Parts: sequence; structure tokens; C-alpha cells
Amino acid sequence: MGLVGEVVSEIEVNANADKFFHFFKHEIFHTPNISSKFIQQVELHEGDWDIHAHGSIKIWNYTIDGKAEAFKERVEFDDKKLAMKLVGLEGNVFKHYKTFNITYQIVPKKHQHSLVVLNLKYEKLDGDSPTPYKYVELLENIIKDIESYLK
Repeated sequence: MGLVGEVVSEIEVNANADKFFHFFKHEIFHTPNISSKFIQQVELHEGDWDIHAHGSIKIWNYTIDGKAEAFKERVEFDDKKLAMKLVGLEGNVFKHYKTFNITYQIVPKKHQHSLVVLNLKYEKLDGDSPTPYKYVELLENIIKDIESYLK
């Protein structure tokens, strides 16, 4: 079994693609209020909330399996593809993974419908490290909470 892997999930949302991407790019700091069951805090470590630009670094405090964890990431945006990549820098996930990068791409469908393609690429530290399905499930739940907020 290989140590490098990828988990892809597609989530249909009842929200305009541009509006969903706008949230990721300009309103992501609202996530703890929108998805408080999962996200307790998001702190800007480097950059500016007002512009939340390519290269900004954030620290996420979240709960998974009833345990508090943290994830530090650097964000990269592709405005043309309506995509956002979170490059993992530090955090609890690195107890099991050498690399941990999350990409969201918003694909427009009908007027008020979109497809959020979630792609988690990782490299396990060793063969005993689990495939990160629980993190994909966490991210899917957060996307659904954002969808509810945008309605």
C-alpha cells in the first residue's frame, strides 16, 4: 500500500458558485460562527483579513472525534478556476502525515447550484497511518454549514 494518496469528494450545494467562492476568499473568518460544532476559532497568523490574499496563513482550531485539534495552513487562490488550496504547515494531522493539502474547487451548475470538489492530497508518515477519511467528513460537514449560511 502506497504512502501517497488522495481522497476526492463532490458535494452539491444550493448556492451560486461565485457567492460560495466569495465566502472562501472574503468571509472565511465567519466559519467559527457558522460551523461552531466543528470550528472553534480561526486566527490569522500572517496577512490581512480585509484582503485575505494569496499566501495568508491561518490557524484553525477544530474538533474531530470529540478531540480538539489545530491546523496551520497557507492559502493559495485561483480566481479563474474558483479554487482555493490550503497547504498544511503544522498541526495535529502531521502526527500521521508528512504532507496534507486541501483544495476546494467550486464548479458552477444551474443558477443557484454548484458542485464543491474537495480534494485532499496527503503523504502518510508510515503504513500504519490511516487514510484521512475522517478529515474529509469534517470538511464536508463544514461545507454544508456554509451552504446553509449562504441560503
